[in-house]
Amino acid sequence: MIDTVFVDTNVLVYARDTAHPDKQSMAMRWLERLWREQNGRTSHQVLNEYYVTVTRKLKPGMRAEDAWDDIETLLAWDPQPTDRELLRQARAVEQRYRLTWWDSLIVAAARLQDCGTLLTEDLQPGMVFGEITVRSPFQPVAEETRAAYAPGTGIARRHRPRGRPRKR
Repeated sequence: MIDTVFVDTNVLVYARDTAHPDKQSMAMRWLERLWREQNGRTSHQVLNEYYVTVTRKLKPGMRAEDAWDDIETLLAWDPQPTDRELLRQARAVEQRYRLTWWDSLIVAAARLQDCGTLLTEDLQPGMVFGEITVRSPFQPVAEETRAAYAPGTGIARRHRPRGRPRKR
């Protein structure tokens, strides 16, 4: 089963940020993979932050029409709306893990969408929130192929076995 991945704002922004080509390349690779595997998730909060960041804070900024086209495309991921349930979940996350409110909303949205991975640079990679593990978008993208292992033909022992010596 393919793990669903919640994508935070910074991943989407870096995919459009030409000022950081290395991060842009890695963010784009992640997004390409998520589209290919159809396991990307996000939230209305992330889409709002993305629009404001790329049109007003990014240098050079994107045209509003282009940013909106990106959002229209990302609506295919059925983003988690900011509703009563999200707010309640976020409050529980905030109290349990002592996160900021905004980070609590992100973790709660990922939880409500049954994501196993939260892709963000805002939290420490490897942190675990219940079933959700934080991963940095700037760690290499593993293609997750299974290695083919053949049963061993017997490895020569270099040391004698441990335990009581055998009687001869």
